[in-house]
Amino acid sequence: MDDETYEHVLEVAGSIKRLKMFPYFEVAHYILMCILVRDDSYSSQIAGPKGFHRNHPLACWVGSMMLCFAGSFVGNFLLGEPLLLTFNNEINIIVASVVWYLINYSPFDFAYQIAKFVPVRMLLMMMQEMMRLNKIYDGTNFAMKNFSGAFIFVCLFGSLKGSATLHIRIIQRLVCGIWSPSSIELLKPSAVAKSSLVAGICFTLYHRKLIDLPEPLVYIGLIFFLWFVRFFWAIFGVDVFKLFENIICFIFFGGLLDWVERKRYERMMSKAEKDAALNGIVNQQKKIK
Repeated sequence: MDDETYEHVLEVAGSIKRLKMFPYFEVAHYILMCILVRDDSYSSQIAGPKGFHRNHPLACWVGSMMLCFAGSFVGNFLLGEPLLLTFNNEINIIVASVVWYLINYSPFDFAYQIAKFVPVRMLLMMMQEMMRLNKIYDGTNFAMKNFSGAFIFVCLFGSLKGSATLHIRIIQRLVCGIWSPSSIELLKPSAVAKSSLVAGICFTLYHRKLIDLPEPLVYIGLIFFLWFVRFFWAIFGVDVFKLFENIICFIFFGGLLDWVERKRYERMMSKAEKDAALNGIVNQQKKIK
C-alpha cells in the first residue's frame, strides 16, 4: 500500500470513528431492542392472545427501556452510581419511547413489519454493531482515565458496556413475567458477547502500546470483525469462536485426558473381545475333536 492510499484509508477510518451515534445509530439500537422484547414476551405465560405488549404495556415499556439503556445501567452499577441516572437524558428516553410505541402499536403493525424485513434488519444490525463498538471504545477510554493501572477492569468494563444488553436480559425477562435462570449469559456466552470481549481486549492492548497501529485503523478493523461475527451468528447460527473454544477445552480443560482414557478403554475392550473370540475358537476345536 502506497503512502497516498494509506493516508486515504486513515482519513476514512477517522471519519467513521468520529461519527455521532445519536440519533441514527441509537434509533437502530432502540428498534432492535424493542423487537427483541416484543418477540421474546410471546413466550410469557401472561402474554394472552393479543400479545404481551397489548395486555401489559407498562411492563413492556420498562423491559424495552432496560435493554435500550443497558450499557448505562451496567456502567452505573459497576461504578457504584445510582441506576436511575440512566434516565437523566430526557431526549433519549423520549426517542426510545416513540420507537417503542411505533414498534408495538403502529397501524397494521407497519413499523414492526418493516423493521423485520430482512434487508432492513441487516442494516439495523450493522448500525447496532457500530454503536456497540463505540460503547466499548468509550468504556475503555473512561476506565483507562480513572483506573489506569487496573487493565483487567479496563477490559471488562469496556466489553460489558458493549454487551450489557445480553447480561441484563434475564432481569428484563423477569420484568416481563418470564423466569429463565438458564438464560444467564455466563452459562452460554453468545458470539456477540465474545466479540465484545475481544474488542475490549484490543482497545486495552492499544492503550498499553502493545498494538502498534493508528487508532482509526484499530477501530475500523474491529468494526469489520464485529460485522463478521454478527452476520455469521444471525444468518447461519454459527459461532465463529466455537472452533477455538473446542481446541482450548480439549487441551486445557480435560478433553485430552478424556480422549486418552477413551482410547485406553477401547484398547482394553478390543483385547477382551479378541481373547473371547480366541477362547471360542479353541472351545469349538475341542468339541470337534
